[in-house]
Amino acid sequence: MKLLRRLLRAKDRMDAAPHEEWPVSRLARVSGASEAHFARSFRDAFGVPPHRYLLTRRVERAAALLRDTDLPVTEIAFQTGWNSLGTFGRTFRDVTGESPGGWRRRMLVAAHDLEQVPHCFVSAAQRPNLKTAVSEKRRRETDDRTGATETEVL
Repeated sequence: MKLLRRLLRAKDRMDAAPHEEWPVSRLARVSGASEAHFARSFRDAFGVPPHRYLLTRRVERAAALLRDTDLPVTEIAFQTGWNSLGTFGRTFRDVTGESPGGWRRRMLVAAHDLEQVPHCFVSAAQRPNLKTAVSEKRRRETDDRTGATETEVL
């Protein structure tokens, strides 16, 4: 139980400042555990590795800013913790299936359709699913395009 509280402390720090760099070494110091033990325990407790959790938070924040503000995509990328517009765009597209600009346009069109739906339901439905690593999703998409089976790839 004590370890879970320390893991929650590290998770809360990431939630409070997802735009900051959160390497495992820093998170392990926050939780008072070794790096390997922290990474393993975090994944066991929350179902995803720390980095993937942080990506989820960043994409959620970026999606909210794209939906609710008129800030340029570049500004949103830097505000949400990406150092590169290309990395932000690629990651956002890999997670949501759309470019940041395309996602914003779709949200503007769909905004009036969602006015009657409670906000908590809309937020839950728009939450990115990062149970699978982005690189794994890319590999699967490549396999689908080339027609390779999983055993051929391995």
